Amino acid sequence: MGLFKSLFGGGKQGNAEEKKVTDEARNFDMYKFDGVKAARMGRNDYAVKCFKAALDIKEDLEVRDYLATALVRNGELLPAYEQLQKLAEAQPDNQAIFLQMANVAYMMEDYVAMSQACEKALLIDNTNARVHYLYAKACVGQDDMINAIAMLTKAIVLQPDFADAYLLRGQTLLRMGDRNGAREDMEHLMAEYPEQEDVLMLKARIEHAERKDDEAIATYGKVIEVNPFAIEAFKERGQVKYEKGDMFGAKEDMQKVLELDPDKVANISGDFSAEGIEHKVKQAYSNINPFGL
Repeated sequence: MGLFKSLFGGGKQGNAEEKKVTDEARNFDMYKFDGVKAARMGRNDYAVKCFKAALDIKEDLEVRDYLATALVRNGELLPAYEQLQKLAEAQPDNQAIFLQMANVAYMMEDYVAMSQACEKALLIDNTNARVHYLYAKACVGQDDMINAIAMLTKAIVLQPDFADAYLLRGQTLLRMGDRNGAREDMEHLMAEYPEQEDVLMLKARIEHAERKDDEAIATYGKVIEVNPFAIEAFKERGQVKYEKGDMFGAKEDMQKVLELDPDKVANISGDFSAEGIEHKVKQAYSNINPFGL
C-alpha cells in the first residue's frame, strides 16, 4: 500500500504543478490580449496595466515592446525609455530598438541620451539615413550645428529624396546665417512640395532674412491658406508688418495670435485699441521674438 500511496501522492503533486503552469499560460494570454485590445481602443492606461500583469507572469519581448509603446502613448516617457533599454539589453543588434529610444529621448528633450542611442544604432548599420537624421536632431538640440549639418548631409547622400533631412538642414543653415545654403535646400523642397506648410514657413523666413519683406508677407499668407490655424505664421507675419511700419496689419495678426493661443502673449494686458497700439504691438513682438535668428 505504501507504494501505491506514494504513486498517487506524486500524481496529485504533478497535477497541481501542471495546473499552475496551465493557469499562468492562460492568464498571460488573457492579459496580453486584453492589453492589445485596450491599446487599439486608445485605452492606454489600461493597456499598460495589462502588459505589466503579463510580464509579471513571464518575460516576453513582444509584450515588453507593446508596453513601451503604450507608455509613450500614455505620456509616460521615462518608463517607456526604461522598457526600451531592457529590450536593447536583450537584443543589442536590433537597430529598430535604438531608433525608438532616440525618438523617445527626443520627446523627453534628453539630447544626450538621444545621441547615445544614435551612436549605438550607427554601430549596427551606418547606412541607415534615418539614424543620421535623428543624430542631427540630437545635435541641434545641443546647439552643435556643425555636426548637425554633417549628419544631415550624410542622410541626404544615403537617401536623396529625404525631404525631412533637406528641411532640417535648410532650417539649421538659416539659424547659422547661411542664407544661400538655406535657400538651396528650400528651393529643392519647393520643387516637390510647393504647398507644404513647413516648406513655405522656411521660404518665408529666408525671404525675411534677405529683407524681401513683401515676398515674406505673401509667403506667410500662403502658409495661412494651407493652415488657417498656423499661429507661427500669423506671429511672424505680424513681426514683418511691424518692421515695415504697418501697425494696423501687425495688430490684426497679433489679435489672431491672441485668439488662437492667448498664452503666447499672456503678459500683455488690455485690448488692442487704437490708442497706444504701437506700444502694445511693439511690446508683444519684443517679448515673443518669433524668429530667434
